[in-house]
Amino acid sequence: SDYQQLDYNLRVNLSQGGPLKTQSLMRDSYTLDVFQKSVIDPKHWHGRKIHEIGRWYEKYFLDLNVQKEMKKKHE
Repeated sequence: SDYQQLDYNLRVNLSQGGPLKTQSLMRDSYTLDVFQKSVIDPKHWHGRKIHEIGRWYEKYFLDLNVQKEMKKKHE
């Protein structure tokens, strides 16, 4: 994949040497049918839905902005 090529090229450029073939513990641990049967659901990410994560970040940055403004006001 593109990520493996990028990973290999970065290792070769930075450390002047890298393995010719990269290995993944996850891929070595499971059989091929596990990966073929897996379904990636973009709306469900590690038990959370994408819009829930967006709402959390929105509240987080709103809180950061309020804290910054409060600091400016009290200076």
